[in-house]
Amino acid sequence: MNTALSCAYLIIMISSLLIFDFTKDTDLSNWNVVDDGVMGGLSKGVFEINNEGNAIFKGTVSLENNGGFSSVRNRFDTKNVKGFTKVLIRLKGDEKKYQFRIKTNSYDRYSYIAHFKTTGDWQTVEISLSEMYPAFRGRKLDLPKYPTETMQEIAFLISNKKAEQFRLEIDKIELK
Repeated sequence: MNTALSCAYLIIMISSLLIFDFTKDTDLSNWNVVDDGVMGGLSKGVFEINNEGNAIFKGTVSLENNGGFSSVRNRFDTKNVKGFTKVLIRLKGDEKKYQFRIKTNSYDRYSYIAHFKTTGDWQTVEISLSEMYPAFRGRKLDLPKYPTETMQEIAFLISNKKAEQFRLEIDKIELK
């Protein structure tokens, strides 16, 4: 490979940061489902790997007992995300609306949130990091948007204010 091609390849490699790429051998032990049961609700989510090696987040959202959400979260060592402008998520959904969430510190009570709608087909959801806003328990906070400096947690959440079945198949998550 000549020097120019080597440099171009290195620039392409540096211009993205793989957060998660699911395979048949993926260890899901750092992924945790958190449902509205923490507040008395009856929603039930499951997170698993399918035969194709993709993550499946599926279950039922119930509005009973003041419920209404299911989420799956992954905490990890601090990632420096300076210079990245968007998150790309390759997934296949069920034509429902979901949230993608980021925490700069996993112990913060609030998350930075972006909504996306799935099409029912494989798609790459593109989320601008600078547009992610802080929220806690469904309420937007009067704080600056995501600072795009560090990341310690990502999550997917469904909370559409209705009882429903859901299924989200996730291939990979990366920053560009």
